Amino acid sequence: MRPLFRAAAWLVLPLAALLFAQWPLRDLVQAYSRQANDFAQVLFAVYMAFAVSAAGRDGVHLAAAHAPAEQPTAPSRWRAWALFACTAPWALFLLWSSAASTWQSVRQLEHFGETLNPGFFLIKLSLWALAALVLADAVRSLVRPAGDRA
Repeated sequence: MRPLFRAAAWLVLPLAALLFAQWPLRDLVQAYSRQANDFAQVLFAVYMAFAVSAAGRDGVHLAAAHAPAEQPTAPSRWRAWALFACTAPWALFLLWSSAASTWQSVRQLEHFGETLNPGFFLIKLSLWALAALVLADAVRSLVRPAGDRA
């Protein structure tokens, strides 16, 4: 999984470039700024699905108790169960409640409403990826050995 997270981290560069390019495209070129915005939205959704999951997996997402270097090598059993109890129901509900609309969006290859550019279905798929990765991480924290952080 780690190579997938590392590959997804590189999405931040084209995302930043697209967000920066919107102003010159709108004001100087006077074209393609909306297309850049649509593509940036897709990249942001995919990036966030992996970034939030990776941060949670590394123990740095909303970690107020300790600095990342001070984190123990693996969460205690009670912490793993608490993580599972808090995130698994949310992830399962999200997967279940959005199943019909996500499936319909993918079947139709849904477009963005304002520009009619293709790709909106990728944002809905990213929501599913986020929920699935959070659920997988919660399950992994329950079943992994105490010293394993990979």
